[in-house]
Amino acid sequence: MPDILALLECLQRYTTRTTLRRWSVIIYAILGMSGRITMLGISRWCSKGGSYRTIQRFFAQSLPWATLFWVFFREHIFCKKETYILAGDEVVVSKSGKKSYGIERFFSSLYDRPILGLSFFALSLVSVEQRKAFPMGVEQVIKEKIQKEKGIKQQTEKVAEVANTEIVEKKRGRPKGSKNRDKKEVDLNTELLRIQKHIQDLLKKLNKFLSLTYLVLDGHFGNNGAVVMARRLGLQLISKMRCDSALYIPYENPDPSWKCRRKYGDRINYSFLPNKFLKKTETVEDIRTDFYQAQLLHKEFSQALNVVIIVRTNLVTSQRTHAVLFSTDLNLSYDKIIDYYSLRFQIEFNFRDAKQFWGLEDFMNVSKTAVTNAANLAFFMVNVSQVLLSHFRRFNPDFSITDLKALFRGYRYVEETIKLLPQKPDPILLANIFHTVTNLGRIHPTTACSSES
Repeated sequence: MPDILALLECLQRYTTRTTLRRWSVIIYAILGMSGRITMLGISRWCSKGGSYRTIQRFFAQSLPWATLFWVFFREHIFCKKETYILAGDEVVVSKSGKKSYGIERFFSSLYDRPILGLSFFALSLVSVEQRKAFPMGVEQVIKEKIQKEKGIKQQTEKVAEVANTEIVEKKRGRPKGSKNRDKKEVDLNTELLRIQKHIQDLLKKLNKFLSLTYLVLDGHFGNNGAVVMARRLGLQLISKMRCDSALYIPYENPDPSWKCRRKYGDRINYSFLPNKFLKKTETVEDIRTDFYQAQLLHKEFSQALNVVIIVRTNLVTSQRTHAVLFSTDLNLSYDKIIDYYSLRFQIEFNFRDAKQFWGLEDFMNVSKTAVTNAANLAFFMVNVSQVLLSHFRRFNPDFSITDLKALFRGYRYVEETIKLLPQKPDPILLANIFHTVTNLGRIHPTTACSSES
């Protein structure tokens, strides 16, 4: 079995030896336990040195999680030959009660409505070659609470001001003395400022070892504010637009001798896209997919965009749908824009694993530090499991997280049973016992001749 404490040795410079020892005991327990992953549940599955009080001490201390994520990734996962992109997304965890730090109503895509819970924004490095995402940092999203008294006071003052002022008809045309606004000089909202700081802290750690070019975000960030934020960070944004976005072809002056200041040409009609923008067409089972790419303009964006429009047509029913992707990198090919944006979904698998296997949905901590530790521990376990899975998949390519947990649980059962025996069994018999017990509950069991130790 892999030595968990040996995996954590690279983190010794950034935390204490006692913390690493507690951490290794907790990881062993989480890997082998069944049921809800709470502090009490972990303490019941911990071996020697993992009492409930010890678990409480671990969750009560502040840890430099961003540094720990990066150092662990650099030592056990990072490969210089691979290409990485940065992906970010928000995950909502349902919680009850009123005492959990940051508990509010957040919109959940799983429930398709706002639910009571906690929200976390996660950044992950996605390997283009492995097509896997590795969490690199998690921050809790805290809603700004507006004071009701202040809001009511401002509302009453505004009503009184409107009542006292005379209604003046607005003149037509542009106000005298007004100037064009620079779309690059925009004030970022609170959400984008928080994400910008999060990415800045990560880029400082990656600067000497890894150079990132692309930031991939979902359609919620398909706006000019996100574009400006990404360009200020030195990254190229890849995201998605609304399907009814008003895009324009850059105006081409038919007479080069005539100086024209016109910027926007014809507006894009998604039902009749120009054939000159068509890059590829493929048909699979009566579904024809057309890929269009062009450099287009949007009146709300500060720069030209590299837009990819994917049109799917049912040849039987003639139904037609389309999606609009874009990148700020004007030289990026359409296939890479599609590929990089599709890789963003790998972060959703991190959310699934953290909730289903590593306790993101189960923890019952309420204080700020404990909630931060519980969420980061769940995402850190995603990286630990990836390292362990790469070890076992050398012998069994189909090895899964369910197999991993069944394996550690079986080893724990055998270890506790052997302690009760007056004499240890023969090594060959002991190996057969380990193999038989650890295969219980596994989806992909192994044969007796294969080695996983």
